[in-house]
Amino acid sequence: MQGFFNKHKKIVVFWVALSLSMLLTLLFYLNEKTKLEAEIKYILFFVLIFILTYSSMLILKYLNISDSIKTEHNLDKIKDIEINNLKQNEKYRREFVGNVSHELKTPIFNIQGYVYTLLDTDFKNKEIHYRFLSKTASNIDRLINIVEDLDSITKLESGILKLEYSYFDISEMITEVFEMTEIKASQQNYNLKLINLTKNTDVFADKQRISQVLINLVSNSIRYGKEFGTTEVKLIDDTDYQLLISVSDNGTGISDEDLPRIFERFYRVDKSRSKDSGGTGLGLSIVKHIIEAHNKEILVQSKLGEGSCFSFKLPKYNFNKLR
Repeated sequence: MQGFFNKHKKIVVFWVALSLSMLLTLLFYLNEKTKLEAEIKYILFFVLIFILTYSSMLILKYLNISDSIKTEHNLDKIKDIEINNLKQNEKYRREFVGNVSHELKTPIFNIQGYVYTLLDTDFKNKEIHYRFLSKTASNIDRLINIVEDLDSITKLESGILKLEYSYFDISEMITEVFEMTEIKASQQNYNLKLINLTKNTDVFADKQRISQVLINLVSNSIRYGKEFGTTEVKLIDDTDYQLLISVSDNGTGISDEDLPRIFERFYRVDKSRSKDSGGTGLGLSIVKHIIEAHNKEILVQSKLGEGSCFSFKLPKYNFNKLR
């Protein structure tokens, strides 16, 4: 009832004021000396009260009907939104199942082909055996990586995977990531740069998971980068208590159409190149879940043909606060 009066306050106040003014006018009229009989005066009084009461009921009824119509309209809108969300979720589910099937099917069929080839070849030919067994092992590793990545995402989403916070120097971690990806970068004559614009590079986060984030971002920039390209990792003071970490490249970039979906599982921007890139298609999804588990946000800016920039923030190790 309070919500109703708040919503139609102007109408209610106007009608109450009108009713009171009419009643006061009538009372004043009845107190005056007129030629009308007392009985007629009282009849007019009650007729006026009846008219006011009845008209008030009609107005309230109209307003209630208007409210119910608006409520039904809002409910229809909510239903339409829910139906559209269900359709969109169903579409994503079908795409996800199809992508999982494709990602698992490729290495499994490769393994099957190599094993059957080995069974049909001469066992004395060690060179062929070694070559095909190496390819089989590579595809098995890919299957294991897909399963482990899916398991990590599931645990992060469900909250089963608990973060182990500690203080560590993130500039040292970036140097280690560069060393890990150095061979892949040198094959493409690719440059890796660390630009440190802060004195305090100690952060408070899960060291293992943040390392996973940086490896994924740097590896992606190399994988989809240009020959003689460059990836820059910048450390910038965002505030006294936060450090901004950005990973930017001058590679192929991402189109406006693909940009909203790059953090989806198995979503690949360049499907023709990604088949031979060695990735699982889950890297950016894992990055997003890890950063969000730290109660932070991963941001991306990209322009097709010019490159991309991924950035996120982490709390700094504050010496003054601990004293």
